[in-house]
Amino acid sequence: MSSSEAIDYVKKPAVEFIKDSWRLVKRCTKPDRTEFSKIAQATSVGFFIMGFIGFFVKLIFIPINNIIVGMHITKNDKNDIERAATM
Repeated sequence: MSSSEAIDYVKKPAVEFIKDSWRLVKRCTKPDRTEFSKIAQATSVGFFIMGFIGFFVKLIFIPINNIIVGMHITKNDKNDIERAATM
């Protein structure tokens, strides 16, 4: 493989990528005001829904976690009391 073939091997895909990217940028248009407001509204509703789901999951699992950790601490406290009584 000569050096010109190696350069063409790298250059051809890069040039095609640049042409395709430029074609995409030319076809894209900015959203008008109503389209932008609809997109922003849909995004904000999605954020609020995901936030409420996260809040309620956390709200449910905090007491469950406290019960589990509380049971673990209670067992350790009983062991400490038994050790202190035997000393």
